[in-house]
Amino acid sequence: MLDIKYIIDNQNQVKESLAKKGFPSENVDNLISTYLEMNKLKTSSQALAEEKNRLSNSIKSASAEERPAIIAKSRELGDELKKQQEELGEIQARFDEQMLRMPNYPSPDCPVGPDESANVVLRKVGEPTKFDFTPRDHIELMELNDWSEMERIAKVSGSRTYAIKNDLAQLELAIHMMVLDKLRSHGFTVITVPSISKERPLYGQGYLPFSRDEIYYMPADDLYLSGTAELILNSLRADEILSENELPILYAGFSPCFRREAGAAGKDTRGLVRVHQFMKTEQFVICKNDVNESDKWHKKLLAISEEVLQDLELPYQVLDICTGDMGAPKYRQYDLEAWVPSQNCYRETHSCSNITDWQARRTNLRYRDNADGKVKYVHTLNNTGIATPRALVPFIENHQNTDGTVNIPVKLRPYLGGKTKIGKNA
Repeated sequence: MLDIKYIIDNQNQVKESLAKKGFPSENVDNLISTYLEMNKLKTSSQALAEEKNRLSNSIKSASAEERPAIIAKSRELGDELKKQQEELGEIQARFDEQMLRMPNYPSPDCPVGPDESANVVLRKVGEPTKFDFTPRDHIELMELNDWSEMERIAKVSGSRTYAIKNDLAQLELAIHMMVLDKLRSHGFTVITVPSISKERPLYGQGYLPFSRDEIYYMPADDLYLSGTAELILNSLRADEILSENELPILYAGFSPCFRREAGAAGKDTRGLVRVHQFMKTEQFVICKNDVNESDKWHKKLLAISEEVLQDLELPYQVLDICTGDMGAPKYRQYDLEAWVPSQNCYRETHSCSNITDWQARRTNLRYRDNADGKVKYVHTLNNTGIATPRALVPFIENHQNTDGTVNIPVKLRPYLGGKTKIGKNA
């Protein structure tokens, strides 16, 4: 959510900035018009209420002849006040909806473009893996090593589900433990959170009102399944006023996540790349309302995720995401993509975002500034720590051997009992 006063005072600048995200300028005009209409009606209603109270108070001192006219006028004002308050409620609801649909301003340093074609590759780390044999894709490797029950689980749970076992299941858990230990060493508080949420946090995070089709809803309980620990962590301190001394707050959230993948029909229908349920370790930061401060944390979160991919010894690239490919909450976004040999391309493993105060305004999360004593909205940032099973795809494909075994990088071996490779022939 944005600051309406700033929008009114900087209309042209706001329109120009949001146009880079494809947001129509007339929507800004409509928002301002609704706000002014709402304020005008508030002023009118307040004046009516004050006049009605004045008349009501004057009845006691009025003569018998004057009272009927005063009572009639008071009732007339009461009817008009009720009508205006009902109208005000409708306008307030329209204004709130318009505000909720306002995207965050993009950073002036973002690449500008309409879609992913305008994303900029900042750097590539490591060379795409080359083999002296014909490599298998991750599905073939799972079948060869008895690592999955994909066909059977589809009968139980439907499409885009997975069941992995044996070494691969242990590998999944080991990677998460390695990442959680890394985050702990960087000062993060490890926290496990529910995958169930009320509706308000979905608005606070920015899923709603933009992505309702992607969310699993349980109508009997009026609850939703979370698509990321960010959703829960972003609302964990909602409506609080923090001390500046508490900042920054660093969370390493771990939880099962659920996404409907409604917009992914026909994409990645086989295997582990795109599934409805997955495990995710999430980095989440709450810091001061200072774009230089949040930019520093943004780069720090990115560096940690690069460390993760380097520890996993995976070739990857870093993308600077353009304005048209960023979601509504994002001020600045970097993505990490790991090399997937079977697809001869890089695929996303991490998404690292600076949200500035856009989410905090929706959750009403603030802090008191030590310097001036003012209460300000915090900045929030998030980044994937690791998400599985997606990350298993580049891992087992890049580290495979001709006999189907998979090599384990040095940094991961302590989490797998010292194993140097896994697989039937290991």
